[in-house]
Amino acid sequence: MILAKNISKSYDQLAVLKGVDLHIAKGEIISIVGASGAGKTTLLQILGTLDRPDNNENSSLYINGEDVLQMNDKDLSRFRNLNLGFIFQFHQLLPEFSALENVCIPAFIAKKTKTATEIEAKKILEYLGLSHRIHHKPNELSGGEQQRVAVARALINKPDIIFADEPSGNLDTNSAENLHQLFFKLRDEFGQTFVIVTHNEDLAAMADRKLVMVDGQIKL
Repeated sequence: MILAKNISKSYDQLAVLKGVDLHIAKGEIISIVGASGAGKTTLLQILGTLDRPDNNENSSLYINGEDVLQMNDKDLSRFRNLNLGFIFQFHQLLPEFSALENVCIPAFIAKKTKTATEIEAKKILEYLGLSHRIHHKPNELSGGEQQRVAVARALINKPDIIFADEPSGNLDTNSAENLHQLFFKLRDEFGQTFVIVTHNEDLAAMADRKLVMVDGQIKL
């Protein structure tokens, strides 16, 4: 599913990632933990193709068998849109759009039809318990509801992999627990792979594997 070798990243003279090797199998839920500044989010962004690693002939990153480091920006954007989903600590919903409209955006980018997209979006929102909130805007939703809309948006194109960066960091305890359980339910029902950066020890311990990052490397 994901095979990364010798992934490094520096900003000016600061080495943030130092030759990370990683293999993630289909259907795994992986948590990545570590102190602030250890490189967790940088690694997640590179694995999710939101950023590129340093140019190194010994580096490689394969996702679903595709060599994403060799793709140009246009091909990479399309690959990301169709194969990867993202959930962030702050839901990043567009405030002027309803829950339904926010969920539909990635599908519209993929040039899917409005009718088919809205049918699928309503189905996902109903699955997530939000069928009665589809026309509400983000400021009319609770924090937990906003994050579930963000999950629905991540799911609309049926991605193989979901990347989550502190997905429950802005939620109360009950909403966080519900979100964590939802990830496992989605994996069990749809076979999706999850890569989750978190400081939440309960979520990290629930994962199939917990990877600890220290000073830009995965601690073995």
